[in-house]
Amino acid sequence: MNELKQDTVSSKEKLIPLYKQMWLIRYFEEKVDEFFAKGMIHGTTHLAVGQEATAVGSCAVLNEDDMITSTHRGHGHCIAKGAEVNRMMAELFGRTTGYCKGKGGSMHIADVSKGNLGANGIVGGGFSIATGAALTSKMKNQGKVVLCYFGDGASNEGSFHEAVNLASIWKLPVIFFCENNQYGMSGPVKEMVNIENIAQRAEAYGIPGHVVEGNDVFDVMSIVQEAVDFARNGGGPTIIEAKTYRWKGHSKSDAKKYRTREEEKEWREKDPIARYKEQLIAKGFFTEEEAEALRKEAKQEIEDSVEFAKNSPEPGLETLMEDIYA
Repeated sequence: MNELKQDTVSSKEKLIPLYKQMWLIRYFEEKVDEFFAKGMIHGTTHLAVGQEATAVGSCAVLNEDDMITSTHRGHGHCIAKGAEVNRMMAELFGRTTGYCKGKGGSMHIADVSKGNLGANGIVGGGFSIATGAALTSKMKNQGKVVLCYFGDGASNEGSFHEAVNLASIWKLPVIFFCENNQYGMSGPVKEMVNIENIAQRAEAYGIPGHVVEGNDVFDVMSIVQEAVDFARNGGGPTIIEAKTYRWKGHSKSDAKKYRTREEEKEWREKDPIARYKEQLIAKGFFTEEEAEALRKEAKQEIEDSVEFAKNSPEPGLETLMEDIYA
């Protein structure tokens, strides 16, 4: 585990809330999974249970006005960047109190006020948005950094190479953060990429590349902090690859027949939430009882968000043509 710099998120007061945040993500995802199975939520969804450390660890070292672009598996990113779980749950229930007034669903949650430029249903769709936002920050001398989430599968999209190339030439303040959860849909990454680490691709563009333990909050925070400092000081982009694992299938219709139960068991034993709790207890930051209290608080917040969503109004037909453009 890398030691964090003194000037980054290293205090007890800042580290403890991250534990609750991880549980918020876990319980939100599990509720969504339950409601899709019951037919209470429609459309589709892509869950990131087991990947909580990548979202929480990376967002923890960003400033409030720094920006992110998310993916189709973006609930955790949204929560980690400060989204309200009430509005997120309402969006998935198709209610007017949701982030997109119930019209966007799981893959289109955005909150520009928190620097969240949005989840994206297009694989690789966030690369150009993030690079454009970073160009704006540089041209206007805003001092903002953009963190662009993408999956291992998206690293083979043309937009990835175009964005990284341009960002490297212009030294844009953008971090390309790969959540390598070992599978692009049903294809194992080792059959899709002919290198050991996706971060090795940074060398071709003359920028830093790092591989981190994606289930370790501290490791993620440490390397992302280094990349943020590098970008904010004019150094340009970095590629970070976080090795992690999604416990659920690619989407709600995925039976996961392409991987073994033994593999799943091995990764579940690397639960990032359990690891983070052990680390904080070892540091003397909280007790087992205090950790349990935070878990219960998070669970109650998600239960409350469900009630908020259920009691929110559905959009009427008169709103069909609102908030759209052609």
